Amino acid sequence: MDIKSLTLPELTKYIEDKGYPKFRAKQIYEWCHVKLARDTDEMTNLPKNIRQDIAEDFATVKVSDKLESKIDGTKKYVFCLDDGNVIESVFMPYKHGNSVCISSQAGCRMGCAFCASTLLGLSRNLKASEMLDQVYYIERDTGERVSNVVVMGTGEPLDNYDNLCRFIRIISDKNGLNISQRNITVSSCGLVPEIRRLAGEHFSITFALSLHAAVDEKRKELMPIAKKYSIAEVLDACRYYFEQTGRRITFEYSLVSGENDSKEDAVNLIKLLKDFPCHVNLIPVNQIKERNFKRSDRNSVARFQELLEKNGINATVRRSMGKDIDAACGQLRKAYIESVS
Repeated sequence: MDIKSLTLPELTKYIEDKGYPKFRAKQIYEWCHVKLARDTDEMTNLPKNIRQDIAEDFATVKVSDKLESKIDGTKKYVFCLDDGNVIESVFMPYKHGNSVCISSQAGCRMGCAFCASTLLGLSRNLKASEMLDQVYYIERDTGERVSNVVVMGTGEPLDNYDNLCRFIRIISDKNGLNISQRNITVSSCGLVPEIRRLAGEHFSITFALSLHAAVDEKRKELMPIAKKYSIAEVLDACRYYFEQTGRRITFEYSLVSGENDSKEDAVNLIKLLKDFPCHVNLIPVNQIKERNFKRSDRNSVARFQELLEKNGINATVRRSMGKDIDAACGQLRKAYIESVS
């Protein structure tokens, strides 16, 4: 049992099955998801026998390393899980509020060519509690309210579908941290059946598709998942998602110098998305030593963005955060694992 992964009705049943009064469940839930307790000993309004009884079902992530950017205040955390697996999260302070980027898996099996997260493969899925705890630890550590959560760290969120949905429900629960679903973004490389399934949940989250190329052959070179699902299939699923939820899709497009940042690439992207209710997030790729990909220069990025916007496609360039602390997805986790192995 993992009580931090339980919804309030589930936790109530757990407590009643143990023979304790129903109201104790609300107290425990508040300690877990509002007061962000790190240990059952902190649950001071509970009798000692209850605290001891639930202790074995209460787990928290433990921080192993933390780096802070001297440039912009970005903080990167490496967390160790109970079984020794390692994950990472990033705290990003913005004028409009604080964002936390969390991991959904320990490792990743998607194999995207430019991503450090996939270099060591997939160890396992994260439990909902382990996803929640990344946010909870960071909010408690910084002493600042987290207003936006991005599930875009290590792992493919839709490859951990059930735990992802449980995470969304609990973190947006009015009895918990109560983060608006509109302030939650889930990024996927494009698992078509799961995108359609997610549409049926009718969440009000932002769904972001990692596109990175506008033609199938080029996308296959960058993303192995493209060999299973064509761009047409992925876009059809995204269109279905929009129809079911009314939520505009964000398309992420990592710009790799000489690979997908030419005028022809921009024109192909315009043709693909011309009539699609969407936003394009241009991301100058983060360079990693194991790959030869280089990020597009500023002029190339600006030209690409300008061409999209001239043709009616809303496009922004993601601000690079924490450049001095390897804040890109997967980099610090990999460095940490290698240093202790």
